[in-house]
Amino acid sequence: MTTKNDMTTEYEKYLNLAQNIPEMTKTWNLYGAGVENIGKNNQPESFEVPEPDDGQLLVRVDAVGLCFSDVKLINQGGKHPKLYNRDLKKEPTRLGHEATLTIVKVGAALQDQFKVGERYAVQPDIYQKGKSTAYGYTVPGGLTQYHLIGPEVLETDAGSCLLKVDKQLGLAESALLEPWGCVWAAYTQRRRLEPKDGGVMWIVGQHGDSSHYRFSKGLAAPATIILTNVPESVRLLAEQQGQQVVIRNEVSFDKLNGFVDEFTHGLGFDDIVLLAPESATQVTEIAKYIARRGTMNLVGKKPLDGMVNADVGRLHYDYIAFVGTKGEDIADAYSETRNRCDLRKDGVAVFVGAGGPMGQMHVQRAIESREGPRLVIVTDINDQRLAEIESRFIPLTEANNCQMLTFNPLKSDESLPEFVHAHTDNQGADDVVVCVPNADIMAESASFMKSDGMLVLFAGVPNGTLAPVDFSSVYLSNAQYTGTSGLTINDQTIVMDNTVQGHIAPAICVAAIGGMNVAKEGIQAMIDARYPGKILIFPQLENLPLLGLDELAEKLPAVAKQLGAGNTWTLAAERALFESCLHDESR
Repeated sequence: MTTKNDMTTEYEKYLNLAQNIPEMTKTWNLYGAGVENIGKNNQPESFEVPEPDDGQLLVRVDAVGLCFSDVKLINQGGKHPKLYNRDLKKEPTRLGHEATLTIVKVGAALQDQFKVGERYAVQPDIYQKGKSTAYGYTVPGGLTQYHLIGPEVLETDAGSCLLKVDKQLGLAESALLEPWGCVWAAYTQRRRLEPKDGGVMWIVGQHGDSSHYRFSKGLAAPATIILTNVPESVRLLAEQQGQQVVIRNEVSFDKLNGFVDEFTHGLGFDDIVLLAPESATQVTEIAKYIARRGTMNLVGKKPLDGMVNADVGRLHYDYIAFVGTKGEDIADAYSETRNRCDLRKDGVAVFVGAGGPMGQMHVQRAIESREGPRLVIVTDINDQRLAEIESRFIPLTEANNCQMLTFNPLKSDESLPEFVHAHTDNQGADDVVVCVPNADIMAESASFMKSDGMLVLFAGVPNGTLAPVDFSSVYLSNAQYTGTSGLTINDQTIVMDNTVQGHIAPAICVAAIGGMNVAKEGIQAMIDARYPGKILIFPQLENLPLLGLDELAEKLPAVAKQLGAGNTWTLAAERALFESCLHDESR
């Protein structure tokens, strides 16, 4: 009979590299568009385990989370934006950007920085000289047992993209720091909340507006300020700063391309200030010319004459910010107090289309947050996923003084806005997080938000995708419209620290596990939404079949006994899994 001490000892032996490095490594390479081009003859390939050069590490891949964002890469192959028209038949790549690794050999030039046995999580959102070269995309990822890591990961624009993992974390938890980091990043300030130093600012006024505006701070930052139909008070403010000031009152708002090219070489204005806005059409047209990571500051006291067609793609991918104030100090709009980025304490948070793994992480974070919402509403069109969410998270809500409701709009006579209003005394939600890449759903989600609420676009739609949004609430009521894409190593660090402190349990989202040989089957299962949560691959457990956690009681009862409340993955279950599989493979 296997005891708990035996399980711990076997797991620790694995972590401490008691096993010899094999001569061969199994790998799932991607040779072109389509699932059929993963591997050869529907099998992983075997290659010799390479020796590291002086500036390289040889790493063992311990766990890899399968991510739905890989589907775009699978569908597009070498045409994917991060592959730059690469011929994958000649130069294949490899999926697996949610990976945790153990160093097994260190090149001579890296001996002072890395040690054998250290464990790391990969921060895959890599940039080299401003060019995206993401791990699992441009740089082949973790769906292999052993591989080399060198300057492509260690010497990036942000430095090393490896995060040393706290020894208290399990392998599943470590691999899931990446998707959890993306979720955490959605609630950290990604918008620029001050005029850009050395940038180009365009201030647009309205005929007949004689308000005495102030600009208490920030106006000295731009290198160039263009003024169009502004009140005399604003012209005097600008000219007192000492930088270049250009007055252009003849701008045609329906023909802005040439004007934008003249001052920004087509990149768009770093900052746009729109005074006393009245026309939603004008706001829509001008907003097209906000630079990446640029801001539009709306300063006014009256609502617009309609809805603005907002570019919801750029809100997500380009981090453009819409700020505002109804006062006469233009600088007030940029303050942190008017631009919150986290969920409102004791508020109502709605998570739209949150049945998938990433949506579940958003829900879990909200429930476990010490200053989170009092009511969480989760929507999805899949009853199985909603049932799984209830099973996993109701124990968490009870422990965190929070209530959770689930709603399937396809199975109800009520619409989603009606459901939200019915459970908020017609006040609407404080926060709405959209996990569905659909502009119509994004627009609907904004409609049941409070006037001072926050809309987070976690799912991305292509730039140029428009959705009607009430932007009057930005300056009249302090509404927030935000989006985020990717993460930083700091986001992963925050998740790791919260895990160690017991504030979150990242692996609750795991719904299925498998070994190296079934990684391709796992990818297809992810595409088919076969499991209501995350699929995790353990590359060193070659023969572990693809199993939902609900199958473990029959297939691996010793592992099933270690699952947490609601059939959730735990470190104890991980220990039991490795004890069972390593014991079987050693016989």
